[in-house]
Amino acid sequence: MAVQRLVIGISGATGFAYGIKALELLQPLDIETHLVISKAAHLTRSYEMPHMSLAQIKELASKVYSIDNIGEAIASGSFKTMGMLVAPCSMQSLAAIANGLSDNLLTRAADVVLKERRRLVLMVRETPLHLGHIKNMEAVTLMGGIIFPPVPALYQHIETIDDMITHSVARALDLFDIDIPSLPRWGEDMHLHTKPAN
Repeated sequence: MAVQRLVIGISGATGFAYGIKALELLQPLDIETHLVISKAAHLTRSYEMPHMSLAQIKELASKVYSIDNIGEAIASGSFKTMGMLVAPCSMQSLAAIANGLSDNLLTRAADVVLKERRRLVLMVRETPLHLGHIKNMEAVTLMGGIIFPPVPALYQHIETIDDMITHSVARALDLFDIDIPSLPRWGEDMHLHTKPAN
């Protein structure tokens, strides 16, 4: 694949900032970002990031698609990509993906990634979980997808919410073999404070 492309989906769970952080981290890299935002995610944005306009979001991505346009490039397996990151992933989107319901461009793009055996990473956001949620996660896992809840790594001595979001998203991008230079790595960049042996 001459051009590296990654599909970014933002669905309606809380955590709109995860998708934005993915776009920000990828922007300096030689990777095209193909963004699709669900209708519920636009509502979430209005609550969580009212300062950020749709125009500003579009500037972060290489290409932005309408959720309703099922005929776009990312809906076809012949359009080669590295895969897809859904950040955040709502339980509705998870359920649609787990059951092969391509009811909009986001879930269709995810379905394409699975059928083409590419990497699909879902940053699921919900708690507590009922059995239906867990079974949907199992179904996606059995199809080759990766369930990646954005769990903060407290050993990093996180100081800000942005630190927490950045680390979670950078770790998710790691799963596509995308190296984020600013990501501290255990045993490499992190200085471990241990007691001397007696």
